[in-house]
Amino acid sequence: MGKVIAVCVSEKKGTQKRPVDSITLKTDWGVEGDAHAGKWHRQVSLLSYEKIEEFRRKGAKVEFGAFGENIVVEGYDLKELPVGTRFRIGEVLLELTQVGKACHSHCEIYKVMGDCIMPREGVFTVVLKGGTIRPGDTVTMLEPSPDRPFTAAVITLSDRASRGEYEDKSGPAVREVLEKAGYHVVEQIILPDGKEKLKAELIRLTEQRQVNVIFTTGGTGFSVRDLTPEATKEVSEREVPGIGEALRAYSMQFTTHAILSRQTAGIRKKTLIVNLPGSPKACREDLDFLLSPLKHGLGILRGTETD
Repeated sequence: MGKVIAVCVSEKKGTQKRPVDSITLKTDWGVEGDAHAGKWHRQVSLLSYEKIEEFRRKGAKVEFGAFGENIVVEGYDLKELPVGTRFRIGEVLLELTQVGKACHSHCEIYKVMGDCIMPREGVFTVVLKGGTIRPGDTVTMLEPSPDRPFTAAVITLSDRASRGEYEDKSGPAVREVLEKAGYHVVEQIILPDGKEKLKAELIRLTEQRQVNVIFTTGGTGFSVRDLTPEATKEVSEREVPGIGEALRAYSMQFTTHAILSRQTAGIRKKTLIVNLPGSPKACREDLDFLLSPLKHGLGILRGTETD
Protein backbone atom coordinates (compact mmCIF):
# COMPACT_ATOMS: atom_id res chain seq x y z
CA MET A 1 0.00 0.00 0.00
CA GLY A 2 0.98 3.61 -0.51
CA LYS A 3 0.10 6.89 1.13
CA VAL A 4 -0.92 10.36 -0.01
CA ILE A 5 1.74 12.85 1.11
CA ALA A 6 0.30 16.02 -0.40
CA VAL A 7 -2.51 17.24 -2.65
CA CYS A 8 -2.12 20.32 -4.84
CA VAL A 9 -4.10 22.57 -7.20
CA SER A 10 -3.65 25.54 -9.50
CA GLU A 11 -6.61 27.61 -10.63
CA LYS A 12 -4.91 28.88 -13.81
CA LYS A 13 -2.80 27.07 -16.39
CA GLY A 14 0.81 28.17 -16.39
CA THR A 15 0.83 28.81 -12.64
CA GLN A 16 2.49 26.57 -10.06
CA LYS A 17 0.25 24.23 -8.11
CA ARG A 18 0.11 24.76 -4.34
CA PRO A 19 -0.54 22.31 -1.50
CA VAL A 20 -4.04 22.37 0.02
CA ASP A 21 -5.73 20.55 2.90
CA SER A 22 -7.89 18.41 0.59
CA ILE A 23 -9.07 18.06 -3.00
CA THR A 24 -12.44 16.98 -4.31
CA LEU A 25 -12.46 14.90 -7.48
CA LYS A 26 -15.36 14.77 -9.92
CA THR A 27 -16.01 11.63 -11.96
CA ASP A 28 -14.68 11.92 -15.56
CA TRP A 29 -13.51 15.46 -14.91
CA GLY A 30 -10.65 15.76 -12.43
CA VAL A 31 -9.92 17.96 -9.44
CA GLU A 32 -12.59 20.58 -8.83
CA GLY A 33 -11.08 24.05 -9.14
CA ASP A 34 -7.95 22.81 -10.92
CA ALA A 35 -7.11 24.32 -14.31
CA HIS A 36 -6.15 20.96 -15.82
CA ALA A 37 -9.46 19.23 -15.12
CA GLY A 38 -11.67 18.39 -18.08
CA LYS A 39 -12.95 15.63 -20.35
CA TRP A 40 -9.59 14.32 -21.51
CA HIS A 41 -7.10 11.63 -20.54
CA ARG A 42 -4.87 13.71 -18.22
CA GLN A 43 -7.38 14.74 -15.57
CA VAL A 44 -5.22 14.13 -12.48
CA SER A 45 -1.42 14.04 -12.25
CA LEU A 46 0.54 11.96 -9.75
CA LEU A 47 4.20 12.06 -8.75
CA SER A 48 6.24 9.80 -6.48
CA TYR A 49 7.29 11.28 -3.12
CA GLU A 50 10.51 9.26 -3.28
CA LYS A 51 11.44 10.83 -6.63
CA ILE A 52 10.81 14.33 -5.28
CA GLU A 53 13.03 13.61 -2.26
CA GLU A 54 15.75 12.21 -4.51
CA PHE A 55 15.62 15.40 -6.58
CA ARG A 56 15.78 17.55 -3.45
CA ARG A 57 18.95 15.75 -2.37
CA LYS A 58 20.57 17.10 -5.52
CA GLY A 59 20.08 20.59 -4.15
CA ALA A 60 16.70 21.49 -5.59
CA LYS A 61 14.54 23.68 -3.38
CA VAL A 62 11.09 22.60 -4.53
CA GLU A 63 7.76 22.57 -2.74
CA PHE A 64 5.00 20.07 -3.35
CA GLY A 65 3.12 21.08 -6.48
CA ALA A 66 6.16 22.66 -8.12
CA PHE A 67 6.27 20.00 -10.82
CA GLY A 68 2.57 20.38 -11.65
CA GLU A 69 1.44 17.30 -9.72
CA ASN A 70 -2.02 17.05 -8.12
CA ILE A 71 -1.17 14.15 -5.80
CA VAL A 72 2.16 13.20 -4.23
CA VAL A 73 2.16 9.46 -3.52
CA GLU A 74 4.57 7.52 -1.30
CA GLY A 75 5.24 3.82 -1.81
CA TYR A 76 5.11 3.33 -5.58
CA ASP A 77 7.51 3.84 -8.47
CA LEU A 78 4.72 5.23 -10.60
CA LYS A 79 6.54 5.37 -13.93
CA GLU A 80 7.05 1.58 -13.85
CA LEU A 81 3.32 0.85 -13.67
CA PRO A 82 1.42 -0.09 -16.84
CA VAL A 83 -1.35 2.04 -18.29
CA GLY A 84 -4.64 0.62 -17.01
CA THR A 85 -3.41 0.37 -13.40
CA ARG A 86 -6.00 1.66 -10.95
CA PHE A 87 -5.59 3.46 -7.64
CA ARG A 88 -8.16 3.41 -4.87
CA ILE A 89 -7.91 6.28 -2.40
CA GLY A 90 -10.85 6.16 -0.01
CA GLU A 91 -13.93 6.30 -2.22
CA VAL A 92 -11.96 7.69 -5.17
CA LEU A 93 -10.96 5.41 -8.06
CA LEU A 94 -8.35 6.58 -10.60
CA GLU A 95 -7.10 4.82 -13.75
CA LEU A 96 -3.63 5.37 -15.19
CA THR A 97 -3.79 6.66 -18.78
CA GLN A 98 -0.32 8.04 -19.53
CA VAL A 99 3.23 7.70 -18.22
CA GLY A 100 5.39 10.81 -18.55
CA LYS A 101 4.87 13.66 -20.97
CA ALA A 102 6.79 15.71 -23.46
CA CYS A 103 8.27 18.98 -22.17
CA HIS A 104 7.85 21.55 -24.95
CA SER A 105 9.13 24.57 -22.99
CA HIS A 106 11.50 24.13 -20.06
CA CYS A 107 10.08 25.12 -16.66
CA GLU A 108 11.84 27.23 -14.03
CA ILE A 109 13.01 24.08 -12.25
CA TYR A 110 14.79 22.90 -15.39
CA LYS A 111 16.36 26.33 -15.92
CA VAL A 112 17.84 26.23 -12.42
CA MET A 113 18.71 22.52 -12.12
CA GLY A 114 19.17 21.50 -15.75
CA ASP A 115 16.63 18.74 -15.12
CA CYS A 116 12.97 18.16 -14.25
CA ILE A 117 11.48 14.88 -13.11
CA MET A 118 7.86 15.37 -14.18
CA PRO A 119 8.36 14.54 -17.90
CA ARG A 120 9.75 11.08 -17.07
CA GLU A 121 8.40 10.32 -13.56
CA GLY A 122 4.92 11.86 -13.57
CA VAL A 123 1.83 9.85 -14.49
CA PHE A 124 -1.68 10.87 -15.43
CA THR A 125 -5.07 9.39 -14.64
CA VAL A 126 -8.76 9.76 -15.28
CA VAL A 127 -11.32 9.78 -12.46
CA LEU A 128 -13.55 6.69 -12.56
CA LYS A 129 -15.21 7.58 -9.27
CA GLY A 130 -15.03 10.89 -7.47
CA GLY A 131 -14.64 11.85 -3.84
CA THR A 132 -12.32 13.69 -1.48
CA ILE A 133 -8.60 13.02 -0.95
CA ARG A 134 -6.46 14.30 1.93
CA PRO A 135 -2.80 13.90 2.94
CA GLY A 136 -2.42 10.70 4.93
CA ASP A 137 -5.01 8.75 2.94
CA THR A 138 -4.09 5.19 1.99
CA VAL A 139 -3.44 4.40 -1.68
CA THR A 140 -4.23 0.88 -2.88
CA MET A 141 -2.97 -0.18 -6.30
CA LEU A 142 -5.15 -2.46 -8.45
CA GLU A 143 -3.57 -4.21 -11.44
CA PRO A 144 -5.16 -3.77 -14.88
CA SER A 145 -8.05 -6.13 -15.53
CA PRO A 146 -7.02 -8.97 -17.90
CA ASP A 147 -10.35 -8.76 -19.75
CA ARG A 148 -10.27 -4.99 -20.38
CA PRO A 149 -10.82 -3.91 -24.03
CA PHE A 150 -7.80 -3.53 -26.29
CA THR A 151 -6.79 0.10 -26.76
CA ALA A 152 -6.02 1.53 -30.18
CA ALA A 153 -4.89 4.71 -31.89
CA VAL A 154 -5.56 5.70 -35.49
CA ILE A 155 -3.20 7.92 -37.51
CA THR A 156 -4.07 9.25 -40.96
CA LEU A 157 -1.15 10.31 -43.16
CA SER A 158 -2.17 12.93 -45.72
CA ASP A 159 -0.68 16.28 -46.66
CA ARG A 160 -4.01 17.60 -47.94
CA ALA A 161 -6.09 16.34 -45.00
CA SER A 162 -3.59 17.78 -42.51
CA ARG A 163 -3.98 21.20 -44.19
CA GLY A 164 -7.79 20.96 -44.12
CA GLU A 165 -8.04 20.77 -47.91
CA TYR A 166 -9.46 17.25 -47.91
CA GLU A 167 -11.84 15.45 -45.58
CA ASP A 168 -10.23 12.47 -43.90
CA LYS A 169 -12.52 9.52 -44.48
CA SER A 170 -10.11 6.66 -43.84
CA GLY A 171 -9.38 7.51 -40.20
CA PRO A 172 -13.08 7.62 -39.21
CA ALA A 173 -13.69 4.40 -41.16
CA VAL A 174 -10.92 2.61 -39.25
CA ARG A 175 -12.23 3.96 -35.95
CA GLU A 176 -15.77 2.84 -36.73
CA VAL A 177 -14.68 -0.73 -37.50
CA LEU A 178 -12.49 -0.90 -34.39
CA GLU A 179 -15.16 0.38 -32.03
CA LYS A 180 -17.73 -2.03 -33.44
CA ALA A 181 -15.22 -4.81 -32.73
CA GLY A 182 -14.91 -3.71 -29.09
CA TYR A 183 -11.66 -1.73 -29.22
CA HIS A 184 -11.27 1.44 -27.17
CA VAL A 185 -9.87 4.07 -29.55
CA VAL A 186 -7.99 6.52 -27.32
CA GLU A 187 -6.68 8.86 -30.04
CA GLN A 188 -7.35 9.67 -33.70
CA ILE A 189 -4.76 11.88 -35.39
CA ILE A 190 -4.16 13.44 -38.82
CA LEU A 191 -0.54 14.07 -39.84
CA PRO A 192 1.13 15.23 -43.04
CA ASP A 193 2.93 12.61 -45.08
CA GLY A 194 6.56 11.97 -44.23
CA LYS A 195 8.53 10.29 -41.47
CA GLU A 196 9.55 12.56 -38.60
CA LYS A 197 6.17 13.65 -37.20
CA LEU A 198 4.86 10.12 -37.60
CA LYS A 199 7.84 8.64 -35.79
CA ALA A 200 7.36 11.07 -32.89
CA GLU A 201 3.68 10.13 -32.55
CA LEU A 202 4.39 6.40 -32.77
CA ILE A 203 6.97 6.70 -29.99
CA ARG A 204 4.63 8.80 -27.81
CA LEU A 205 1.70 6.44 -28.27
CA THR A 206 3.79 3.35 -27.50
CA GLU A 207 5.75 4.71 -24.54
CA GLN A 208 3.42 7.23 -22.88
CA ARG A 209 -0.08 6.02 -23.81
CA GLN A 210 1.01 2.34 -24.11
CA VAL A 211 -1.80 1.54 -26.56
CA ASN A 212 -2.13 -2.07 -27.63
CA VAL A 213 -2.23 -1.34 -31.35
CA ILE A 214 -1.71 1.62 -33.68
CA PHE A 215 -3.26 1.61 -37.13
CA THR A 216 -1.90 4.02 -39.73
CA THR A 217 -3.76 4.77 -42.95
CA GLY A 218 -2.09 6.24 -46.00
CA GLY A 219 1.49 6.76 -47.09
CA THR A 220 2.11 3.19 -48.29
CA GLY A 221 2.36 3.82 -52.04
CA PHE A 222 5.04 4.94 -54.50
CA SER A 223 4.88 8.72 -53.99
CA VAL A 224 8.08 10.39 -52.79
CA ARG A 225 6.16 11.47 -49.65
CA ASP A 226 4.80 7.95 -48.95
CA LEU A 227 7.10 7.06 -46.06
CA THR A 228 4.79 5.37 -43.57
CA PRO A 229 6.48 1.93 -43.86
CA GLU A 230 9.91 3.52 -43.41
CA ALA A 231 8.78 5.36 -40.25
CA THR A 232 7.21 2.16 -38.91
CA LYS A 233 10.39 0.16 -39.46
CA GLU A 234 12.61 2.82 -37.89
CA VAL A 235 10.67 2.93 -34.60
CA SER A 236 9.93 -0.80 -34.42
CA GLU A 237 12.06 -3.14 -32.33
CA ARG A 238 10.74 -6.22 -34.16
CA GLU A 239 9.14 -6.48 -37.58
CA VAL A 240 6.00 -8.50 -38.25
CA PRO A 241 6.27 -9.04 -42.04
CA GLY A 242 3.51 -11.64 -42.16
CA ILE A 243 0.80 -9.03 -41.58
CA GLY A 244 1.74 -6.92 -44.60
CA GLU A 245 2.20 -10.02 -46.75
CA ALA A 246 -1.17 -11.45 -45.74
CA LEU A 247 -3.02 -8.16 -46.28
CA ARG A 248 -1.54 -7.77 -49.76
CA ALA A 249 -2.49 -11.34 -50.66
CA TYR A 250 -6.03 -10.84 -49.34
CA SER A 251 -6.45 -7.54 -51.19
CA MET A 252 -5.44 -9.15 -54.49
CA GLN A 253 -8.93 -10.65 -54.74
CA PHE A 254 -10.34 -7.10 -54.91
CA THR A 255 -7.69 -5.33 -57.01
CA THR A 256 -4.39 -6.21 -58.66
CA HIS A 257 -3.11 -2.80 -57.49
CA ALA A 258 -2.57 -4.49 -54.12
CA ILE A 259 0.85 -5.61 -55.36
CA LEU A 260 1.91 -1.94 -55.26
CA SER A 261 1.20 -1.58 -51.53
CA ARG A 262 4.30 -1.35 -49.31
CA GLN A 263 2.40 -1.67 -46.02
CA THR A 264 4.16 -3.41 -43.15
CA ALA A 265 3.85 -3.99 -39.40
CA GLY A 266 6.12 -3.95 -36.37
CA ILE A 267 6.30 -4.09 -32.59
CA ARG A 268 7.66 -1.42 -30.26
CA LYS A 269 7.56 -2.22 -26.52
CA LYS A 270 4.15 -3.90 -26.13
CA THR A 271 2.47 -2.07 -28.99
CA LEU A 272 1.76 -3.43 -32.46
CA ILE A 273 1.90 -0.95 -35.36
CA VAL A 274 -0.01 -1.86 -38.53
CA ASN A 275 0.01 0.07 -41.81
CA LEU A 276 -3.31 0.17 -43.68
CA PRO A 277 -3.93 1.61 -47.18
CA GLY A 278 -5.25 5.14 -47.72
CA SER A 279 -8.61 4.08 -49.17
CA PRO A 280 -11.54 3.82 -46.69
CA LYS A 281 -12.85 0.79 -48.61
CA ALA A 282 -9.48 -0.95 -48.51
CA CYS A 283 -9.11 -0.16 -44.80
CA ARG A 284 -12.44 -1.81 -44.04
CA GLU A 285 -11.55 -4.86 -46.12
CA ASP A 286 -8.16 -5.24 -44.44
CA LEU A 287 -9.63 -4.95 -40.95
CA ASP A 288 -12.39 -7.45 -41.71
CA PHE A 289 -9.65 -9.93 -42.57
CA LEU A 290 -7.16 -8.97 -39.85
CA LEU A 291 -9.03 -8.42 -36.59
CA SER A 292 -9.86 -12.05 -35.86
CA PRO A 293 -6.28 -13.45 -35.90
CA LEU A 294 -4.94 -10.20 -34.44
CA LYS A 295 -6.74 -10.74 -31.13
CA HIS A 296 -4.43 -13.59 -30.16
CA GLY A 297 -1.27 -11.66 -30.99
CA LEU A 298 -2.37 -8.61 -29.01
CA GLY A 299 -3.22 -10.84 -26.07
CA ILE A 300 0.31 -12.25 -26.13
CA LEU A 301 1.83 -8.75 -26.24
CA ARG A 302 -0.35 -7.63 -23.34
CA GLY A 303 0.41 -10.78 -21.37
CA THR A 304 -3.17 -11.99 -21.07
CA GLU A 305 -2.70 -14.93 -23.48
CA THR A 306 0.06 -17.49 -23.98
CA ASP A 307 1.65 -18.82 -27.16
